[in-house]
Parts: sequence; structure tokens; C-alpha cells
Amino acid sequence: MSSVDVLKQTETAIAALSERDRKKLFKKFSLYANAGVERKKGVMGGAACVRGTRIPVWLLYQARQLGLGEGDLLKSYPGLTAEDLVNAWKYAEAHPAEIAADIRDNERED
Repeated sequence: MSSVDVLKQTETAIAALSERDRKKLFKKFSLYANAGVERKKGVMGGAACVRGTRIPVWLLYQARQLGLGEGDLLKSYPGLTAEDLVNAWKYAEAHPAEIAADIRDNERED
């Protein structure tokens, strides 16, 4: 069977799923879209971080919004790579409400 045939069968199978099951499936596959970013319970309050670090995506995003350039961020966080920043920006773009909430939570005085 060719890859085109497999793709057609997959599309047909997904279309036959209930709305609820499609959402579950897409949520599961959205994990692949978050390459380079991970969320772990107990690490940085469960915020999305650059994989293998404790550097939250919201922190990088907010720093960029405040005018820091990518070069500044790479100097400030020598363990980061340009690819890490690209992954962080993609994650932030795909999850704007989550990033905004993380920023608000961090700014809140306890």
C-alpha cells in the first residue's frame, strides 16, 4: 500500500470519529508540535520549559516582549541555542492563553 493510500485511509478514519474522539486524537498529536518544549509536574510550577532546562517559555517570551533580542537571550542563558528559541516562539504562538496566564501568575504578588 502506498503512503498516499495510507494517508487517504487515515483521513477517512479521522473523519469517522466523533468530535470528542477527534479532539483527544489531535491533543495527543499536538505533543509532537511542541518539540523542544516540555511540561513537568513539579518543575517551574508545571510551566512549559525549554526541554532539559528550567527556563520557562513565558519568561523568554516576556523578555522578548520587553525588548530583549535573541542575541541578548542567548548571552543571558548560555545553555540555550537558537533552535531552543525557535521552539519557544512556536510554543508561545500555539499557546497564547497559557503563556499570558503564566506571565500573570508570575507578576501576581503573593
